[in-house]
Amino acid sequence: MSDTCRERIVTIDGPAGVGKSTISRRVSTSLSFTYLDTGAMYRAVGLKLKEAGVDLADAGAVRDCLDAISLKLLPARAGNDDVGVLLDGRDVSQEIRSPEMSMIASTVSALPAVREKLTLMQQEIGMAGQIVAEGRDTGTVVFPGAAWKFYLDAAPRIRMQRRAEQLRSQGKLVNEDELLTMIVKRDHDDQSRSIAPLCKAVDAVVIDTGLLSIDEVTEALLSRIQ
Repeated sequence: MSDTCRERIVTIDGPAGVGKSTISRRVSTSLSFTYLDTGAMYRAVGLKLKEAGVDLADAGAVRDCLDAISLKLLPARAGNDDVGVLLDGRDVSQEIRSPEMSMIASTVSALPAVREKLTLMQQEIGMAGQIVAEGRDTGTVVFPGAAWKFYLDAAPRIRMQRRAEQLRSQGKLVNEDELLTMIVKRDHDDQSRSIAPLCKAVDAVVIDTGLLSIDEVTEALLSRIQ
C-alpha cells in the first residue's frame, strides 16, 4: 500500500528514555503536524486512579472512575519542554513527569479498561490525520494504518543517563542505580503484558538513538517521510 493510500500519521514507538518526545516534537514542528503524546495521557490516567484510591484489580471501579475523565493536551511552552496536560481542568503537567508516575503509567496501561478508553480517544484525535503519535503501541494498535512508522531504541544505561540529566536539569535529585532498575523493570513490564505489549510494528523503521544525536535522528525520520 502506498503512503498516499494510508493515514497521514507518523508513529514513533519505543521504550522509555530513547528520546521519543524530543524527536516527536521536532518532527511534528518540521511537518506542521500535531504532536500526540500518548504517554502523557497514560500518566494522567495513572494519577487520577492513584488519587481516587481505585483498586486496579476492580475493572468496574476503573471504568467508573474514567467514565467522566477530561484530558486535554497543551502545546509545549518551549521547544524542549514536555506537552502540558490538563486533567479534569487541573494542570498536572509537572506531577505526571516523575519516575514514580512513569511506573504507575506502565501498570495502568496494562488494564483493558484504560487501554480501551485511551485508544479510542487517541484514534478520535487522529481521525483528521497530520499527527505525530508517540508511545509504545501507536504503530501496532492505535494507528496500524499509519503511513510512516518508526521504532526508536537504545541501551538501558544510555537511557538512564539521559533521563538523569533531564531530571537534574529540573532541580531533582537522582539515584542512578534506582533509576536504571526502574527502566529495566518498565521495559520488562511493557514487553510482557498481555494487552498491547511494547513491540515493533513489522513495517516500522528501527533506529538506535544511542548511536546518533538528536539532530541526526530527526533528520533520519524526516528523510524517510519527505
